[in-house]
Amino acid sequence: MRAVFNVFSGTGNTHKICHAIMDEWCKRGVECKYVSIEKDCEVRNPNEFDRIVIGYPVHAFNAPQPVFDFIKRLPECKGERLVYLVKTSGEPLKFNDGSCAHVYDLLRKKGYKVAGEYHYVMPYNMIFRHSDGMAARMWQAAERRIPFEAKDMLDGKVTPLKKGPFKRFVSFIFRIEHPAMHLVGRAFKATDACIGCGKCARGCPQKNITMAGGKPVFGKNCIGCVKCSFSCPEDAIKIGVLNGWRVNGSYKFDGVPAKDDEVCRYCRRSYIKYFREAEKYPLPQEADKQ
Repeated sequence: MRAVFNVFSGTGNTHKICHAIMDEWCKRGVECKYVSIEKDCEVRNPNEFDRIVIGYPVHAFNAPQPVFDFIKRLPECKGERLVYLVKTSGEPLKFNDGSCAHVYDLLRKKGYKVAGEYHYVMPYNMIFRHSDGMAARMWQAAERRIPFEAKDMLDGKVTPLKKGPFKRFVSFIFRIEHPAMHLVGRAFKATDACIGCGKCARGCPQKNITMAGGKPVFGKNCIGCVKCSFSCPEDAIKIGVLNGWRVNGSYKFDGVPAKDDEVCRYCRRSYIKYFREAEKYPLPQEADKQ
């Protein structure tokens, strides 16, 4: 069996999840290819694969614009090809279910069958910073689920998408973020703390940042992934009107997971419900002992 992972990830959360799923498939003898969705990236012909994964972080109840653009570049499907959507978001809100609607529409027009979607909660890269304990518990929840859900996908399990009319409507309304970020992104700028390392320019998936005079210059194609500000080693990038939501620096996923009483107040019940549902599955090391 052959599989291809087509994944957009700004600050790395979606890559982390999709690589973990791919590792499970490789253990089962699946030949896997991995494509990072970036501007002008390669397009591997999905007709050459038995399983197709499209991974993305949820941006304003939608997939990011590069994911839509990538799907439009895919060739028409020949025969039946199962596509699974793997998405990440910073909170387990049901409105995030609608993010699959336009992705589903684009794939269906090309003849692909979307067999299901899997939603993993990972720490915010903007809005506010989760504690490392929260990040560790999120990752532990993913570690519990991934072996079982990876098997479901390999087995060709088909599950209905949760894209009801109201969620689809919310997704459509918030798609205004895509053109809006082209304007908002023009206001991104580096402060005097910038050391001119160029990490932001090298890492931008849209190739929207150039270096001039030792400072980054932000173009008109920003899609709001905030990889530049999140990954800046000096926390030197301000993100315009969104600056109050700026989060800087990677999370530690290998620490002690937060207990229920340490879960953040925002969406607390939803987070605890999400964690407890994941905890129905054993951790890989626990499963090995059974």
